[in-house]
Amino acid sequence: MYKEVAKLILYRDLGEDSILRRLAGIFEDYENGVGTKAELTTRIYEQMKALLDLATLYGFDENLWHNYLTFILLTNENSFSMTSEKVGANNGSVNHFAKGDFRVFKNLFNFDFGPMERDLGIDCFSTICHYKAIGKKERMYNKNVSEKVQAVSRQIEGAEDEEEIFRIITDFYKAYGVGMFGLNKAFRIQRYGEKVEFLSINNTDQVVLDDLIGYEIQKKKLVDNTEAFVKGLPANNVLLFGDSGTGKSTSIKAILNEYYDQGLRMIEIYKHQFQDLSAVISRIKNRNYRFIIYMDDLSFEEFEIEYKYLKAVIEGGMETKPDNVLIYATSNRRHIIRETWSDRSDMEQDDGMHRSDTMQEKLSLVARFGVTISFSKPTQKEYFRIVTELARRYPEITLSEQELCAEANKWEMSHGGISGRTAQQFINYLAGKEFYGTEHGRKPGA
Repeated sequence: MYKEVAKLILYRDLGEDSILRRLAGIFEDYENGVGTKAELTTRIYEQMKALLDLATLYGFDENLWHNYLTFILLTNENSFSMTSEKVGANNGSVNHFAKGDFRVFKNLFNFDFGPMERDLGIDCFSTICHYKAIGKKERMYNKNVSEKVQAVSRQIEGAEDEEEIFRIITDFYKAYGVGMFGLNKAFRIQRYGEKVEFLSINNTDQVVLDDLIGYEIQKKKLVDNTEAFVKGLPANNVLLFGDSGTGKSTSIKAILNEYYDQGLRMIEIYKHQFQDLSAVISRIKNRNYRFIIYMDDLSFEEFEIEYKYLKAVIEGGMETKPDNVLIYATSNRRHIIRETWSDRSDMEQDDGMHRSDTMQEKLSLVARFGVTISFSKPTQKEYFRIVTELARRYPEITLSEQELCAEANKWEMSHGGISGRTAQQFINYLAGKEFYGTEHGRKPGA
C-alpha cells in the first residue's frame, strides 16, 4: 500500500494524520519487519476507529474502505480538482498526472488485505469492506454527503480503468465542485487564532417554498432575484423584514434547497462575526459557486458598531464585491437599526448636525439592500387558511374545518398570537395528539 500512496502526485497532500497515510506507514513497517505483531495490530485498530468515526459522521455503508477513498477524491483541493470545478474536463498535460493518480486509487480500491489479516490474526479490513451500518435518523449524519459519496464510490467500483475514473470524477467536479463546498449546502464560520475556518452544517432543514403557505408575492420576489443570481445575471442583496414567525428565515432556507443543485451555497454569519466578512469573501470569491451570506434576525442596538463592517463589505472599497456573493438578511425591524437612540461621540460634541449625520449613516444601511421584502402578520382569515392547508398534510388529523379553526383560535390566544409559526406549532401539537390517541385506541378528535 505505501508504494502506491508514494506514487500520488496531485492528490498526495493528504495530511500526515490522514487515515490513508497512517495505514500506508503501518504497511511499510509491516513489510520491513518494524514493530511486533501486537504493536502493528494496535496501530491498525486506531485507524479502524478513525475510519468508523468518519463513516458514522457521514452515514457510509457497505464498503467503508471504498467510501473513504472516494471521500478523499471528492474533497481534495488541488490544482487539478480546482480547475475541473470551473471548466470540467479539459485537454492539458495535467490530465496525465491526474490519470496516474486515479490508477493508484483504483489499485487501492482493489487492494488485498488478506495476507496481512491472516498473518496478524485480524479481520477488521474484511469487516469494513462488507459493512452493514446500523440504521440512523437523518439528523445523525450528513445525508447529502453520504448519498453523493456512496454513489460515486459505486461508479468507481464498476470502472474498468483510470480513463473511466477520470470521466466520473471530472463530471462530479463540474456538477458539484470539490471540497466541502462541493458536498455541503450550508456553512458557518469560526475563528481559530488568526484564521477563519468554514464549518459545514450537516443537517439543514429540508423545507421548500411550497411548505410556506401564502406570501406568494414575497416568495416570487425572492425567487426572481435568486434565479438571476444563480444564472450569473445582475442581482441584489435582499432584506426580508416584518413580524416574527411569518416565514422570513424559512423562505431563505427553502431557496437554498431549491437552488443547491445549480451551485448555490449558503454561509450563516452572526453579528459578532462581521469583522470577518472580508476574510470570508476573499476565501470564496474565486470559487465556482454562488454564495449567499445569510444573516438571521439582523438588528443593531445603540452601543453596537458592527454595522460598519457590513456597510464596508456591501459598499466595497478599492476591491469591488465579487459577483458570486450576495447578502440575504432577515430582521423584525424595517430599518434594522433602532431609530430612537443617539450616538455617544456626537452627543459629547453637542452638535446637532453631527448627530444627524451619524443617524443617517446608520439608517442608510437598509438602502444597501436592493430588494426589500415585507412579511406582515397574517389576518385571522389567512391564519385559518394556513392552519387548514397544513392540516391536510397530516392524515391523522380528522377534525372538520370548523372544529379546526375553533381550536386554532383558542391556541393562538394562548401561544403568542397569529402567525405562520403559531399555526405550524398548533398543527404539530394536534398531529401528535391525534396520532397518540389513535395508537392507544382513542377515537380521533376526541
